[in-house]
Amino acid sequence: MAFRDGPFENLKVPLMWTAALAVALGLAAAAVLLVADRRQETGGLAAARAGAESAIGPVNGVFAYPVRWIGSVSDWVGSYFFAVSENRRLRERVAELEAVRDANLALANVNARYEAMLGIRTQPRVPMATARSVSDARGPFARARLIDVGTAGGVKVGNPVINEHGLVGRVSGTSRGVSRVVLLTDASSQVPVLIDRSDARAILRGDGSDNPRLEYIRGQDALEVGDQVLSSGDGGGVPRGLPIGVVAKGVDGSWRVKLFSDRGAIDFVRVLKFEDFSQLVEPDVLMAPPLAGLGVAPAPVAAAPAVPAAAPATAEPAR
Repeated sequence: MAFRDGPFENLKVPLMWTAALAVALGLAAAAVLLVADRRQETGGLAAARAGAESAIGPVNGVFAYPVRWIGSVSDWVGSYFFAVSENRRLRERVAELEAVRDANLALANVNARYEAMLGIRTQPRVPMATARSVSDARGPFARARLIDVGTAGGVKVGNPVINEHGLVGRVSGTSRGVSRVVLLTDASSQVPVLIDRSDARAILRGDGSDNPRLEYIRGQDALEVGDQVLSSGDGGGVPRGLPIGVVAKGVDGSWRVKLFSDRGAIDFVRVLKFEDFSQLVEPDVLMAPPLAGLGVAPAPVAAAPAVPAAAPATAEPAR
């Protein structure tokens, strides 16, 4: 028989009174528990409380597990999104640091080249002007550069130009702030050179290729592959002893030179303010003893003419 067909079919429990009764019973139970918790638990109450906790503990663990699982999932999701945002921020930071690193490496390279350029010394000393290449003119035979120093910096036509590796070329034209440099590879370039091993002389002539040709070689067995080539100073246009390159054999059988200046970019150079060898010696050095004595010799004094000594008498032979 269904419940609605029984004797309690028409029984209706007031909802409000039922809720009020449940709340009152709950408050009463809470008050009893609070009072019991504040009192010293002894006797049957303590045993009952312990039994209730033992019975309710596993049930609470079962109900608490989903809560703990949801909390761990929430923590994992929060950690994941935090890691994503942190990863994005770190990627941006790495990109910024890479740009800073590249800039620092470029500055370190420039500083190293500046130090190498400033460390160049000639013996005897020749005044120099540091410059930077501002343009490059290339053609089948023409090889030239424009540098950002001119007559305002004391540069003149014919001045040698070097980089940290060796001789680059010579100044062929100047203005107040810009000069034109003809490289050693230009077809119009001719530089007297010497071979360091054999002290042989030759002319280094450019022909538009990367390796200029050695011509008018003087000396027997003067050249070998790998010989170092220096400026000879003949003609007074370039100081003696500037490094130029090493001797190599061309595919056509001609003697050529692998230039030291090609070991790096020709963007920072120094111009030797060299005119002739007279500027390499100071005037005080030219007048140093014993040459200085020629202008300060004492005036001659009158003296009695020397009388020739009498011839020694020869003994007559005894008769």
